[in-house]
Amino acid sequence: MTSRHFPRPNRAALALTVLLAAGVTGCGIGTTGPVRAGAPASGVQRPGDGAGTVRLYFAGAYGPRPVTRRTDAALAPQQALDLLLDGPTRAERERGLTTHVASGAAGRLTATTSDGAVDVVVPLRVSAGELDVTAVSQLVCTAAHADVPGDLPADEVDVRIHENGIRSARPWTLRCGAGGNATPVTG
Repeated sequence: MTSRHFPRPNRAALALTVLLAAGVTGCGIGTTGPVRAGAPASGVQRPGDGAGTVRLYFAGAYGPRPVTRRTDAALAPQQALDLLLDGPTRAERERGLTTHVASGAAGRLTATTSDGAVDVVVPLRVSAGELDVTAVSQLVCTAAHADVPGDLPADEVDVRIHENGIRSARPWTLRCGAGGNATPVTG
């Protein structure tokens, strides 16, 4: 058997071959330059947390859903609840949003604030089911996301529901929980 001798590749030639192969395959980025693709990214706005917006909660197919509306200034809980009682706009209704808050509550529902809390007096009896769970969540979360003194995050604002049109010594104390659902404050 004869042995054949193969020449060793030159390192410089090998390096040049690798570089040329990389240059030919490229990295997939074309040389077209910038291309217009719409408005710049704006991120996720914190609705209802600044002057110029308010967050309202309406009922959707899968529970309470937040809606951000533009305003001239930050709204107090009473103003935000008044907008909620007006119901969803046409565009919001087209998205399937409704309200479970009885229309009879308009003009008879009041909200007053203190540091980190909102007292909401409703003309209906929550304990008798005249205001369902979704309606209570709508009220609590809308009030908590309004301009409440104390600068607490909305999920730390105590919303005290007083039923039957009377300010009670023992209201239902709730907070706006995850997903826009009212959760009881324990302790």
